[in-house]
Amino acid sequence: MRNVDFSPLYRSTVGFDRLFNLLDTVGQPEQAPTYPPYNIERTGENDYQITMAVAGFGENELSIEAHANVLTVRGEKAEEDANDGREYLYRGIAKRTFERRFQLADHMEVRGATLKNGLLHVALLRNIPEAMKPRRIAIETRGGDQVKTITADTGKEKTAA
Repeated sequence: MRNVDFSPLYRSTVGFDRLFNLLDTVGQPEQAPTYPPYNIERTGENDYQITMAVAGFGENELSIEAHANVLTVRGEKAEEDANDGREYLYRGIAKRTFERRFQLADHMEVRGATLKNGLLHVALLRNIPEAMKPRRIAIETRGGDQVKTITADTGKEKTAA
């Protein structure tokens, strides 16, 4: 894919630098790790959930951090005692650490996380501020001495003299 130079746009826009950085990274080949596997679900109109398969990790070995619209989930296995008396004939369960990052949209907040049966569930909520939500504007018409107003909330007509 072709590289696009956004530098002329930086000179004429304010506050869009994060958007241009995201557009820069879209064209680059993704070398994201595939471990651990995860699902992203929409559970309601403004509710989302990320589910990660983190079998073998305890809650004290996982950390979740949300900062600057990036959700970071880290897993780090505690050191096992080398002299625990076990002799492995085959060791297929990896005890590798991981770090998975998710880019969050504006106004997304992390509600909480639960760990159950080897699955980590992270609940997210899109919380759009009231000032940014669409609102209806009242329409006023004047006819002679009467003023008719169609209210924004109900859409019903109200007449005043």
